[in-house]
Amino acid sequence: MFALFNSLFNKILFSVLLVGVAASAAAHTYFFGVTDLTINKASKHIEVIHQFTAHDIENTIAERNQIHFSPEHPQYDELVQSYIEKHFSLQRDNKVIKMTWIGFEVIRGQLYAYQESITVNYLTNLVVKNTILVDTYAKQVNTVNYQDFNSIEKIQGSLTFDFSSKVAVVMSNK
Repeated sequence: MFALFNSLFNKILFSVLLVGVAASAAAHTYFFGVTDLTINKASKHIEVIHQFTAHDIENTIAERNQIHFSPEHPQYDELVQSYIEKHFSLQRDNKVIKMTWIGFEVIRGQLYAYQESITVNYLTNLVVKNTILVDTYAKQVNTVNYQDFNSIEKIQGSLTFDFSSKVAVVMSNK
C-alpha cells in the first residue's frame, strides 16, 4: 500500500513540477513594445501603429479592473482601446492632439493597434507620452520610432520610454 501511495505521489509531484517548468519557459523575461509614428503622404495626418505582447496587455487590464480578461470577454475591444488611449498621447503646445481609433488585431500573440490624428500635423517638437505597460512591468521598455520623409527636414529617429521616462519630444535632425 505504501509503495502504491509513494508511486502515485511521485507521479503527481513530477506532473506539478513539469507544469511549473513549462509555465516558466512560456513566461518571457523581456518586456518591450514598439510604436511607429509616420506622416501619411496624402492626408498629412500622423499614423500610429503600436505593437505589444497581447497577454501583457490582457494581464494589465485584468489586474487594473480586477476581472478575468481574455479575448472572450464581452468588452474586450472596448477595454483594450480604452487602455491604449489612456496610456498613449501626443501633444503640441500643451494641447492634446485628437486621435481617431482605427482598431486593433492580434496576430501570433502580438497586439497591433492603429490610430491616426484627426488634423494635419507634423512631427517636429511633438510631445509623446507613453505609459503603456510601464507601471505594470518594471522591465517594460517602449520604443517609439518616428519618420517623416515627406517634409523638407526628413525627420527620423526613436524615443525610449520606461518606468522612469514616460514623456519625450521629437526633435528635428538638424
